[in-house]
Amino acid sequence: MLANYHTHTYRCHHAEGEDRQYIETAIRNGMKVLGFSDHCPWVFPDGFVSHTRMTPDQLDDYFTSLTDLRREYQKEITIYIGFESEYIPELLPAQQKLLADYPVDYQILGQHFLTREPSLYTGRIVSDENMLEEYVNSVIEGLETGNYIYLAHPDLMGFSGSREIYDRHYRKLCRYLKEHHLPVEVNLLGVADHRHYTDEHFLRLAGEEGCSAIIGCDAHQPYRLDCRREQEQCRQMALNCGLRVIDFLPGLEEKS
Repeated sequence: MLANYHTHTYRCHHAEGEDRQYIETAIRNGMKVLGFSDHCPWVFPDGFVSHTRMTPDQLDDYFTSLTDLRREYQKEITIYIGFESEYIPELLPAQQKLLADYPVDYQILGQHFLTREPSLYTGRIVSDENMLEEYVNSVIEGLETGNYIYLAHPDLMGFSGSREIYDRHYRKLCRYLKEHHLPVEVNLLGVADHRHYTDEHFLRLAGEEGCSAIIGCDAHQPYRLDCRREQEQCRQMALNCGLRVIDFLPGLEEKS
């Protein structure tokens, strides 16, 4: 891998390691680009505190630490500072106001929830077609905002019903991604940990629709950036399913 745009930090409460460790591991792995995309904070109107994402008062430290490290390692690697976030329409204005004064390079969409927390986590296998349809529609609606540079773990929601239903809804998503020149993420964490995503059947649908693919480490520990065998496994999965694998996301070069 030459680039990874899906990297977390300890601030999200379920990742480990110091910022510097992620960068040095990426350099050791031969990466030219490392994008940090920790789980973006929300401003909850009732004061709810999430235990799966950084809090608003950690933003200063996040940007200060990574900006300093970007300067320190600028001759060895390009570092971007961004977020992974859900699309929750009613919370977006407050989130955008919170981030307005920070130099955010990009966001990726990771639709872990369909409504604000605490609510049902979408990274599971469901039997209700309505839930699958709602997931796909909410992802497309979120991507339509133009706020997100690509979609993390696109097949995050699994489905235990018929392949015909699965194919109908996920093919709709793949067509959207193709039409809008957005790559399908092959999620290394899901593959390495044998989760239900990234699923090869989903990748075949994406291949049939002419999508491209990008590998996202979804790194919650520094060593995930140095998993050469799993990286090659993800690449071969994509190629075997007819997907062209890209290394770099377009549109960020001017921020280098």
